[in-house]
Amino acid sequence: MIQKLKLFEQMVVFLRWATDAEFGKILYVGEDFVEFLVLNPDTMEYGDKILINSQLILEVMVSGYEISRLIAEISAKATTFNDKDNISF
Repeated sequence: MIQKLKLFEQMVVFLRWATDAEFGKILYVGEDFVEFLVLNPDTMEYGDKILINSQLILEVMVSGYEISRLIAEISAKATTFNDKDNISF
């Protein structure tokens, strides 16, 4: 399962584990744990970064209506740099 999860690093997924379930991004898959960045679907902002024991993962959904909707909303919030005069750091 670890090898399959590595395919989904840096992707937005729905992840269910023994004690909870959340939308978010898999940041890193190690031998014993998964580093997961939780996405709040209401605000479309990333929140907590959590470590999950890989043996506790029950379900990973990488496609479907909800995932597509979240990716579309994240993409819509992404800023474009077409107007170089208005870029501020």
